[in-house]
Amino acid sequence: MYGMSGPHLIRGSVSLPEAELMWRFSRSSGPGGQHVNTSDSQVELRFDLARTEALPEVWKRRALERLASRLVDGVISVRASEHRSQWRNREAAAVRLAALLAEAAAPPPRPRRPTRVPRGINERRLREKKQRSETKRGRSAKDWG
Repeated sequence: MYGMSGPHLIRGSVSLPEAELMWRFSRSSGPGGQHVNTSDSQVELRFDLARTEALPEVWKRRALERLASRLVDGVISVRASEHRSQWRNREAAAVRLAALLAEAAAPPPRPRRPTRVPRGINERRLREKKQRSETKRGRSAKDWG
């Protein structure tokens, strides 16, 4: 769109292609008083994730897998109606979509490498446990007679 705040980066040099974004506007139920009854300020932004050529194939596959529950025929939809201005709602929807795609396309976290508890720590824990046991044993009722 002309005048938008520029390309919305997903990660690195990959951005949302403006030509593949589908915008729909409707009346918002959010703040605005009488103004809300006359202007189409709610924004619905749709992006065809299944058919896009803008994302690297690996990212696309990851995103399709992770966002499967939110997709309708391979299309992801984001709504914004928190602002009175259609312009600000457009920005909010585009930023939200870019963040969603960035998170979904992110590489999986590295697997955790299990570590062993050092012997010294374990021995200290057992020693302290034994001392506590001795302290409690010293409080037994037979000594109070």
